[in-house]
Amino acid sequence: MTASQALKHIVQPLLEIYDPGESVSIAAIVLEDAFGIPPNQISKDKKLDSEQTARLDSILQRLLAHEPVQYVMGQAVFYGLRFKVTPAVLIPRQETEESVHWVLETAKANPAIRSILDIGTGSGCIPVSIKKKRPDLQLHALDVSTEALEIAAENAHANGTEVQFHQVDILDKKAWKTLPRFDLIVSNPPYVTQKERLILPKNVIDFEPHLALFSGGNDAQRFVKKIADFGIRHLNPGGWLFLETNEFYVPRSAEILAKKGYVEIETKKDLNKKDRMICGRRPGEL
Repeated sequence: MTASQALKHIVQPLLEIYDPGESVSIAAIVLEDAFGIPPNQISKDKKLDSEQTARLDSILQRLLAHEPVQYVMGQAVFYGLRFKVTPAVLIPRQETEESVHWVLETAKANPAIRSILDIGTGSGCIPVSIKKKRPDLQLHALDVSTEALEIAAENAHANGTEVQFHQVDILDKKAWKTLPRFDLIVSNPPYVTQKERLILPKNVIDFEPHLALFSGGNDAQRFVKKIADFGIRHLNPGGWLFLETNEFYVPRSAEILAKKGYVEIETKKDLNKKDRMICGRRPGEL
């Protein structure tokens, strides 16, 4: 089987599940990650042997069961880096790359920023990506999940970065005292409510960790409120708080930050022109 034939072999059945663009994208990821055939080599006369063809069919069966290609391959690309991913962590999204870029821009424009905390780090994609671009900054990250922290630590090591990890439940105020103050806090917290679970695609609800998806009950802003409170106590005066959510929750998040005492509140749209990110500052000067 040639690479071109393999591409079609994957794409055709996936069209029953995904749109054409996503089907081709998934197939390209499989060929590159599993068989070392990058997109620009697919049209050339590269061939898969019988063992590789058998592996391809095994991969395809998992994909047809709606398992995300990143879990099948055991890795995901984020901000130009490769990250190990398992069902213990959310798959890094392109929208979160935009949050990382916004944080890096802010840090560049404000040299007083020296320490950054990522809350709910999962795979560690946010702090590792920031540290890779800015090795001079002190990066911390926390998560409640032991498994997630183990994977995040692996990813930090694999990408040659040093991040200090903390096992902390951000909903537990008593645990906050174990953490220092920071100049900037960033988070992509859980915000899916129980009412919304029925609208999630099968590849998300059946495979990605519910601990990282669901806010708990039907309060989509549960984590935003807690993180905002934490920031007021653990941001240095003048420090920044960055949050990621979906388009429906940004206005409410802005109201929460304002009510908690944050200033200079700003929102940003993602590449799809949807409200996605919000930031605010604790009053004062760094």
